[in-house]
Amino acid sequence: EELTHEREKAKDLLFDFNNTRPSLREKRESMIRRLFGRIGKNCWIESPFNCDYGSNIFAGDNFYANTNCCILDCAEISFGNNVWIGPNVGFYTPEHAFDSKERTAGYERALPITIGDNVWICGGVTIIGGVTIGSDSIIGAGSVVVKDIPAGVLALGNPAKVIRAMNEKDRKGLLFDKG
Repeated sequence: EELTHEREKAKDLLFDFNNTRPSLREKRESMIRRLFGRIGKNCWIESPFNCDYGSNIFAGDNFYANTNCCILDCAEISFGNNVWIGPNVGFYTPEHAFDSKERTAGYERALPITIGDNVWICGGVTIIGGVTIGSDSIIGAGSVVVKDIPAGVLALGNPAKVIRAMNEKDRKGLLFDKG
């Protein structure tokens, strides 16, 4: 009953947020500050945005989430400083029972997600509960992250795999050498 009340409270606030003009920056930021467990300086979230509770979301400074970000925060989700999230990205902490009888009975658990500092999560990425992504990493577009990703790497695919460590070319924005 308490969880249902908390979810409904979040959904009402999200409805107002998603229907507030982007030009009303201070009002939108105030709503996110009321929704999230903690958020640092310089935060911007594009509409539409969705989450379960909001109170389990913790973000550092310079947090950006593009359109259609979905954060199912049944467990804690922590974002470091300078995290960029592309469009259509999902963070899913809930895990339903594999056994159909347990699933039908409503059994569910949730596992936390931790994102380090200076991480870029490109568009269309899915990250499941129990995953940690290390600082200074990039998750390529369309990836499905089902296990931990170390710091300082480019990872992509389904399931996401480390492609390589970040290198000097990355400072120039060349993720792939096309020459």
